[in-house]
Amino acid sequence: MLRIEPRSYDMVTYTKSEDETIREGERLGRTLRSGDIVAISGGLGAGKTAFAKGLAAGLGVTSPVTSPTFTIVNEHTGEIPLYHFDMFRLENESDLYDIGWDDYIAGEGVCVVEWSEKIKNALPPGVVSVVIENLGGDLRRLEICR
Repeated sequence: MLRIEPRSYDMVTYTKSEDETIREGERLGRTLRSGDIVAISGGLGAGKTAFAKGLAAGLGVTSPVTSPTFTIVNEHTGEIPLYHFDMFRLENESDLYDIGWDDYIAGEGVCVVEWSEKIKNALPPGVVSVVIENLGGDLRRLEICR
């Protein structure tokens, strides 16, 4: 008989505001450790950056967290460094290596990756997966798998 080990953190939750989405991110952020990678996917306006703001707060980051759409990565100092990626404008996965992707994922910080579906083949095993779905208005469905 095939036995499938449960993941250590599987959850589906719903949020009704940006503040609630941020709080869910913060809750997860408090559980993260150096070397963790959080892969966030969802459509435009789903709440990926709001969730990333919460992750940052959970890691003790006090600097403003905005989407790094044009720079691809923003670095934040906190109790644990946060490397916040936005892959929306990335042309292909090979461009990752021009920005030092290997150094970031092997570093001392936590990597949070918006639009992670664009680089799924470059993500190592064991990432925390967050799928955010906009159900209309401010209602969001968050699926978090660790």
